[in-house]
Amino acid sequence: MNRKQLISALADKTGSTKADADRSVLAMIEIISGTLEKGGKINLNGFGIFEVRERAERTGRNPRTGQALKIKAARVPAFRAGASLKAAMNVL
Repeated sequence: MNRKQLISALADKTGSTKADADRSVLAMIEIISGTLEKGGKINLNGFGIFEVRERAERTGRNPRTGQALKIKAARVPAFRAGASLKAAMNVL
């Protein structure tokens, strides 16, 4: 599902217009991004947790030349699925 499909599904599910759904999706993305930028965490019970993880500096290899190179340490966004979401994925 892409963003356009998500907006349509949200509009259908809530009975709102696509413009309202688009603003809601954009607002949620901005809130999640802003919170993670500040190093915060968002916990949506049953769904999952959006958080920032620290990735240590490490050595990688250039796939073309095989030459070793340093990959800098970085802060990366991460999502950890909650129990309800995990359970929903395993229902057949």
